[in-house]
Amino acid sequence: MPERSAQPERKPRADALRNREAVLAAADALFARCESPESVTMADVAAAAGVGKATLFRGFGDRTGLIHALYEMRLAPIRRATEEGESPLGPATPPLQRVPALLDAVLCFKIDNRHLALALEGTGGDSPYAAEHYERWHSTLQAALEQIPGLTDGGFTAHALLAATRADLVEHLVGQRRMTREQMRAQLAAFVTRVLEPRAPLD
Repeated sequence: MPERSAQPERKPRADALRNREAVLAAADALFARCESPESVTMADVAAAAGVGKATLFRGFGDRTGLIHALYEMRLAPIRRATEEGESPLGPATPPLQRVPALLDAVLCFKIDNRHLALALEGTGGDSPYAAEHYERWHSTLQAALEQIPGLTDGGFTAHALLAATRADLVEHLVGQRRMTREQMRAQLAAFVTRVLEPRAPLD
């Protein structure tokens, strides 16, 4: 019997794409203005987007799936920049400049998307360090750190530096302690410099 030709991949319907865009825009707005990320429910998002809850669950699976999709949408420009050679975040940038630039980009993203980042980090299950988004940042940062001569603990250093950009810390300092964006950026930059600066040998 002749082999059946492969079926062409079906493209999402136009109305499904419109619904997805409406849902992501509604969720983005709700997380931006909420007092607590836990207060944003799937019912809230469906109502704000003007779609049924069944459409929401069919498109994203559950609340965690929606949060991940929204996070990826918001993070896409930064992720592209880390892959571009001409970008300060890109692999062509010398590591002593790239590491602070990467961390500054993560921090700014967390500040600008505080409640979304809190919601995402709250979906990490037993270990937030096993989450895909964390592993991606850690591996990118570790690769840059391991290009720095004399630095032999790139994996641990990447964990330690990323801890300074955790969403709960950002929320505490910006949301509760009222630290400004520029103050946080300056303090993170100074911390990264202290971690990376060459150490004089002990006598």
